Amino acid sequence: MKQKVEILAPAKNLVQGIAAINAGADAVYIGAPMFGARTNAANPIEDIAALVKYAHLFKAQVFVVINTILYDDELAMCQDLIHQIYHIGVDAIIVQDMSILEMDLPPIVLHASTQANNRDPEHVKFLKDAGMERVVLARELNLDQIKEIRKATDVELEFFVSGALCVSFSGNCYMSVANGERSANRGSCAQNCRLPYELIDGNGKLLMQSAHLLSIKDLDLSEHLPELIDAGITSFKIEGRLKDVVYVKNNVSYLRKKLDQFLTTHSDQYEKASSGRTFYNFEPQMDRSFNRGYTDYFVHNRTQKIGSWETPKSQGQKIGKVMAVKANGYVIENHELLNHGDGLYFVNASGEADGAQINIIINDVVVLNKHKEIPIGTMIYRNSDADFIKMVEQEKSAIRKIGVAMLFKEMETGFALEVVDEDGYRAEVALEAEKEKARIEESILTNLIKHLSKTGNTVFVADDIQVNITDNWFIPISTVNQMRRDALDQLTEVRIAGYQRKERDIVKTDHPYPVENLDYTYNVSNHLARKFYQRHGVKEIEKAFELQWNPGKSRVMVTKYCVKYELGKCARYQRDTMGEKVKEPLTLKHGDIEYKLKFNCKPCEMEIWEKEAEFEIIDQDVQLGLDSL
Repeated sequence: MKQKVEILAPAKNLVQGIAAINAGADAVYIGAPMFGARTNAANPIEDIAALVKYAHLFKAQVFVVINTILYDDELAMCQDLIHQIYHIGVDAIIVQDMSILEMDLPPIVLHASTQANNRDPEHVKFLKDAGMERVVLARELNLDQIKEIRKATDVELEFFVSGALCVSFSGNCYMSVANGERSANRGSCAQNCRLPYELIDGNGKLLMQSAHLLSIKDLDLSEHLPELIDAGITSFKIEGRLKDVVYVKNNVSYLRKKLDQFLTTHSDQYEKASSGRTFYNFEPQMDRSFNRGYTDYFVHNRTQKIGSWETPKSQGQKIGKVMAVKANGYVIENHELLNHGDGLYFVNASGEADGAQINIIINDVVVLNKHKEIPIGTMIYRNSDADFIKMVEQEKSAIRKIGVAMLFKEMETGFALEVVDEDGYRAEVALEAEKEKARIEESILTNLIKHLSKTGNTVFVADDIQVNITDNWFIPISTVNQMRRDALDQLTEVRIAGYQRKERDIVKTDHPYPVENLDYTYNVSNHLARKFYQRHGVKEIEKAFELQWNPGKSRVMVTKYCVKYELGKCARYQRDTMGEKVKEPLTLKHGDIEYKLKFNCKPCEMEIWEKEAEFEIIDQDVQLGLDSL
């Protein structure tokens, strides 16, 4: 049996969910009315039901996100919500809190959110054995680590391939709640990581001023799909439940084309996970919608700097350098790519992110809507492409159709139209009529085919039309059109009725959890989650951060991102060029907020602590065993 490979797209709402499916998504994930990690992307049950019905026409799936941690007084509401979601036909729910595995659930498929600490083979295998059908892997994993996980378990593996990156290990960021009581694990991240910070060394020396030192570029693994498939990934996830429809359609379309190229050349092993094909009236390019510049993150280990220090906002598409200042505007390299109304991004002479909008372009001179001092040689980016946005926003910029073969045939008592789609679903309508020859000598065959092919606003497209009649019979065109409409309506209902959702009963297990002691990073926030871990052999369970926050003395983040590496001061990778070591501890400062940085060089991780916290600073060379070099 061929392995299905899936593109999984975000859906902020019903409209964007339908747009994602039309653009070629094999599945979409959407927020429930509550308990989603994006509180601004919640949706009513009725909208999710409508999305399910539309998606299932294309054999596409709908996953609902219920991935916050839960408090005891929310457990009953959550259980009731899951039953509602199951009864409207949703294919799976994406969860973080293990309390859900203790609930009285319908036989709905469960996926383990990336927030569930999915970084190693032992943990992923545990989740599979506990009842998870799929595990969303941590973004920080490299190809070798993914392969090790695949060897350990046959659970479905999902991996983010485009969109914004959370600088922290997902589910383990507490900066937001520590500085304002808005919990990221409760769906209300304040994005402290995107703020500007000063960087101060252990001697009090200012190393960096007003830089977005925790802001990183966006992810783009579109060139690495074959490697990821080989490593065991079967679902490619796009981040962005808060993004606009242009971002969603552009990213889905771009990845659809990339993946289809692979599937075409590997059709003996792999196949598309849904039905139909998309027709585009635009050429998707990921850098023409929101992005902070791109990185492949750690999929090939740590090989490049990934910080986006100038700004956390969209950088966009690289255009070219400022070549000259002329009249009231600028001559910009590749100016022919620009249009009236475009938004431009650049780093100004002070080293700060800046921007402006194009008012008009006269010959080769780009005139801005406000005066800006832009030095010659400055690189210009377009972060708002007016024409592209206008084109992609159109409903018909991406249209998805299911191929059908039509057979118009003669019967003893009249005529019939049979339609069979690409998945083998079949519908037929018959017309009883007395046969009468057409009064014109011209064959009606051409006219029949012309009107049968008019599938219009349906989800079908006629790939093949055959007409099997014995004579040049008179058949009113209105009759042919009605037969076509009835047959395609019937086929639509047949497809919906024929969709088979995978179901799975959750059976309570007691196999051992990989570790016996859980600290607050395991986010245990209710008695059912505690019961789950205890049944699996866990002896000590610390409360979730949100239930025991110790102001000023807490570790609020662990990340693979490293400020030292970005500064060129990493003893592991930059020893030959790093020069003098920086004096630790390094401190990040934003207004009255301060954090200390701790560097764990053996696992190649950085920790962020509140300013009053105390920890031992270990020399990098000692950590790495390089002190003898």
